[in-house]
Amino acid sequence: MTRPDTHPLLSALLTEVEQRNPAQPEFHQAVHEVLESLAPVLVERPHYAEPGLVERLLEPERQIIFRVPWQDDQGRVQVNRGFRIEFNSALGPYKGGLRFHPSVNLGIVKFLGFEQIFKNALTGLGIGGGKGGSDFDPHGRSDAEVMRFCQSFMTELQRHIGEHTDVPAGDIGVGGREIGYLFGQYRRITNRWEAGVLTGKGTTWGGSAIRPEATGYGNVLFAAAMLRERGEDLEGQTAVVSGSGNVALYTIEKLIALGANPLTCSDSGGYVIDEKGIDVALLQQIKEVERGRVSDYAERRGSSARYVPGGRVWDVPADVALPSATQNELDADAAATLIQNGVKVVSEGANMPTTPDALHLIQQAGVAFGPGKAANAGGVAVSALEMSQNHARTAWTRERVEDELTQIMNDIHRTCHDTADRYGAPGDYVTGANIAGFERVADAMLEQGVI
Repeated sequence: MTRPDTHPLLSALLTEVEQRNPAQPEFHQAVHEVLESLAPVLVERPHYAEPGLVERLLEPERQIIFRVPWQDDQGRVQVNRGFRIEFNSALGPYKGGLRFHPSVNLGIVKFLGFEQIFKNALTGLGIGGGKGGSDFDPHGRSDAEVMRFCQSFMTELQRHIGEHTDVPAGDIGVGGREIGYLFGQYRRITNRWEAGVLTGKGTTWGGSAIRPEATGYGNVLFAAAMLRERGEDLEGQTAVVSGSGNVALYTIEKLIALGANPLTCSDSGGYVIDEKGIDVALLQQIKEVERGRVSDYAERRGSSARYVPGGRVWDVPADVALPSATQNELDADAAATLIQNGVKVVSEGANMPTTPDALHLIQQAGVAFGPGKAANAGGVAVSALEMSQNHARTAWTRERVEDELTQIMNDIHRTCHDTADRYGAPGDYVTGANIAGFERVADAMLEQGVI
């Protein structure tokens, strides 16, 4: 890994992070990306380099790992591992999703929590960074099994969360069903109706309008803002989208609403290309109601759609690419293909879906790149708006929430753009996002003392 050696402190810190956190490559990758952006900040504002500040930012305030025993439908006892990383609370209560997926481990959760610090800071909404989850796989499990797992998971997690302490939400594998079961168990144990303790709730019991849609919607709004900066409009552009979960579905929906043509979706088995554009209603029926595969979409869509087993959506020529599945899904080969096919914008709907080598190629080619900590901040932004509604015991209209989201995403774009300009990196949204998020958190940490 190339060292961020333009400032001696940063290179030394990356070495220390790798030594103290062995076998956590995703966390190392996330830390490296941030540290390599910070050299000009430490030169221009040397008080940030004072001993202990960046070191404290790189170490979670709290790391919680616990056993989650539960019984499957055959009566067998299963044991999973639960995690909650409360990374930084300088700006407000820890805020970040829960991921239920077999790939979840300590390093994955730490990388996600570290990213969340800067993402949440960019929203300007007074929330700290955290993340959690389990290596439990809800896919193929019955509703009763998912309920029993969630109840066991929350039996331990409830000791560590609260509306003024730590507010989890959903992520991969955790949707409305799981949030409902988790909230029910929290309410049962605590005997409190504390609506603000979880976000992503049902709209009839404390949830916010467009919370499920917010991450996908926000990513498209960020991509549209990057295009406008280049004198273009999203309308009429073609797009490739990876994934077929919550983020991908609502990315596709918003692309259609803004006049673009989304051509693809995918899952772990392969991808679909639909020359007429993805029929989002059919895809939602298959994925959210029937819990099927994208291959089912191709079979039912008709002659315009084709399923490619084991393939990559990045092989499909398009103007805009929106990786919306999982980390490190867009590698250097895929980036080279996108560039060769004339892509104009890449905007991350997932968390860190682009490898460092791919990012380098994309930026070198002059393609506008929206990093996840900025581009996919719409989900946590609306989660924070949900917290505000819960605090006031009120519910905002869909129109109001969507207007707020649009304003927040445009503000994030402007902040990243202007910060990159200010530090001599025009058009580099990665540098702009990292520095802007760092400055907000670092200022709060300095003002609150060594804690």
